[in-house]
Amino acid sequence: MSRVCELTGKRAMVGNNVSHAMNKTKRKFSVNLVKKRFYIAEEDRWVTLKISTAALKTINKNGIAAVLKQAKANGFVK
Repeated sequence: MSRVCELTGKRAMVGNNVSHAMNKTKRKFSVNLVKKRFYIAEEDRWVTLKISTAALKTINKNGIAAVLKQAKANGFVK
């Protein structure tokens, strides 16, 4: 499975390693993903999601129901 956040769609970015001599080689900036279980009271069930830590902070602030509703509107959740 790819390293993509299931709520925000964040994925790896590509950039350069830059040495002291300004030599550039390609590198990948990976997403900080965590696997987390959430209880959705409206549906009375547990859901396991692979999300970025930024999305986890948003869930802590706004609540899982609001974040899932927004992710569905953006087309990331089925």
